[in-house]
Amino acid sequence: MLATTGGTYDSKADAVVQDELAAEAAAAAEAEDELRDLEMEQERQVRLHSNGLPERAHMLMALEKAGLLDRTEGRYGAEGPLVLHEPEDLHALDYLNEYGEFYEMFRILEGHGMTPPRDLDAVPASVRAHSALLRAMARAGTLEGFDAGHAVRLAQADPDAVLALAAWIEAPGRSTR
Repeated sequence: MLATTGGTYDSKADAVVQDELAAEAAAAAEAEDELRDLEMEQERQVRLHSNGLPERAHMLMALEKAGLLDRTEGRYGAEGPLVLHEPEDLHALDYLNEYGEFYEMFRILEGHGMTPPRDLDAVPASVRAHSALLRAMARAGTLEGFDAGHAVRLAQADPDAVLALAAWIEAPGRSTR
């Protein structure tokens, strides 16, 4: 080949070599894009399955099944809604929306206007207390047949005791018997 070209071989001038190099660079860029997409999907899946989102979604579904997510404020008086929403509830909605079998529940829950209070300190202590108790009972699976009016009356009588009861219900390692 040197005899025909009259000099040294220059790979930069060789079209075949340049085409191969371009194809290798394109394949490397495509593999890098695919890896970046996989990493982003993995981060999204970790975010969806972390921070107790499946458990929170289950709790919201239990509250809905018990009819406690009504938007009507003052259902048991003028003090406020039965269940206060937390910012993480919206992430739980994303979790439900992500999985097709939960889409109908996502649509139901989305219709409840799950906006958390802007200033939680401005919410009366009794409302924070009965909301915490109902959430704890939903997580524990003990809402069936429970009259939410009892939680409201207890919270109005002694909000601190109701908050302590909610904390006890959610305490890890507590016997369920």
